[in-house]
Amino acid sequence: MQVLDQAENFWADTYRGRTIAILNHGGGWLVYLDHVLQPRMMFATAEAAVAWLRRKVDRPQRADPVH
Repeated sequence: MQVLDQAENFWADTYRGRTIAILNHGGGWLVYLDHVLQPRMMFATAEAAVAWLRRKVDRPQRADPVH
């Protein structure tokens, strides 16, 4: 991954086969995972946004409960 530049308004890359992206909007950074905006997530810095996305991808996905 490239070092983020706060002057840029948009940044995207792939991480472990997943598309991650951030967008500067109204002074905060929105996050997208696989082209889907993650609701209620806004970060003060680009670095914090990318760090959250990486953690999200690294987290094992919970299986749906069986009813």
